[in-house]
Amino acid sequence: MNTGPKHKLCRRLGGCVWGNPKCPSVKRPYSAGPHGGKRRSKLSTYGQMLLEKQKLKAHYALTERSLRFIYLRAKRAVGATGDKLIQDIEMRLASVVWRSGLAPTIFAAKQAVTHRHVQVDGKTVDRPSYRLQPNQVVSINSQKSPAIASISKQTDIVPPPYLEIDRENCRVTVNRDPLPEEVPCNVQIMHVVEYYAR
Repeated sequence: MNTGPKHKLCRRLGGCVWGNPKCPSVKRPYSAGPHGGKRRSKLSTYGQMLLEKQKLKAHYALTERSLRFIYLRAKRAVGATGDKLIQDIEMRLASVVWRSGLAPTIFAAKQAVTHRHVQVDGKTVDRPSYRLQPNQVVSINSQKSPAIASISKQTDIVPPPYLEIDRENCRVTVNRDPLPEEVPCNVQIMHVVEYYAR
């Protein structure tokens, strides 16, 4: 997981990983530094696979170990590996907290979970990797975390169709597993599958 400057990472990967229109990579989609603006050579097939894998890791703030584990689990599951991979990542607790707008960024979402501000079906869960199931309810403990609850109510993030938001009560219900095309992640997931399948 990257812990350095976020915009510098976006520039290295050729575009904003999180879709922020104010990101410097929008105007300068190349690496920072005196040689960053030089024309890049065309990426090899391996380079393309590696780039998409790095974008996916950055988008969800995953470690290499976590992403490889999720891939192996998706490979064993019934169905297309790419579809299961993106579903499993999107249904992690931190991903749902972020995607629903209960937290403004994936990093804030992971912090809220690990600091025990988030509940699942009324019970505190402090593992960002917790895999949610349909009909489970995620909420912010507003009594323990009034500041976080206040931020959650003020956000203007529009949630995807597989999540149902109760903004007033800082609560989100998982309606179902997402369809791959519904996930707002600008990554070619099959390149990631091909990278790990080498």
